[in-house]
Amino acid sequence: MLPPRTTAQLDAMRAAGRAVALSLAAVRAAARPGVKLRELDDLAKTTMYEAGATSSFLGYKPAWAPTAYNGVTCLSPNEVVVHGRPSGQRLKDGDLLSIDCGAIVDGWNGDAAITVQVGDAERPEDARLVTATEEALAAGIAAAVPGATLLDVATAIDAVARRYGFAHLPDHGGHGIGRAMHEPPFVPNRPATGLDRVRLHAGSTLAIEPMLLAGGERYRHKKDGWAVVTADGARAAHVEHTVAVTDDGPVVLTVA
Repeated sequence: MLPPRTTAQLDAMRAAGRAVALSLAAVRAAARPGVKLRELDDLAKTTMYEAGATSSFLGYKPAWAPTAYNGVTCLSPNEVVVHGRPSGQRLKDGDLLSIDCGAIVDGWNGDAAITVQVGDAERPEDARLVTATEEALAAGIAAAVPGATLLDVATAIDAVARRYGFAHLPDHGGHGIGRAMHEPPFVPNRPATGLDRVRLHAGSTLAIEPMLLAGGERYRHKKDGWAVVTADGARAAHVEHTVAVTDDGPVVLTVA
């Protein structure tokens, strides 16, 4: 389920990851009050293509989606957890924005996400949510070592969420990644039956992505069929990295 990647394949994934990281950095810097989500997506597209990559999101249509995806990023403000589509919506001071991006170089994928506070009206409760989600990601990455299992990764992520008192987005999580953006196995953010049977080894590549909610774990989809929204209107944070398991420890591939 987790085929080892060669050095050349990991180099291609690192190049794709660099394009993702550069795109996320550009959007982070431009995410200010008054800016349209569509403008941020256009910026990410330009940055990605200048880095020599193409988008793994644009035109993507999984079996459950009613339409093909319309951007190179998912832009999910406030109560939108993931899969928010680029639109004419303008950011406001105090918004919390999750930014997810995927890129392809030589047929190999990179995928990462960040969550940022917009403007000067920062909310301490949002800062705490983002910190918890980033710490959960760091814990999950640290657990991705040869000989570990997916249960170790999920348990590490879940321990951070529990310590902070935040809920998970249920039935969503990370995934294998390589030639396709989404490959087996599914990588849950909390322990589940059977995860101890999926063992990591040198050359395994995973996209690890905690999604934490400030309220309850119930959610709904917007009418577009893509955006996942908290049922109680509570805010959410989503962060992600593409990671290679190596004998020297986990290596994050989605960095500039």
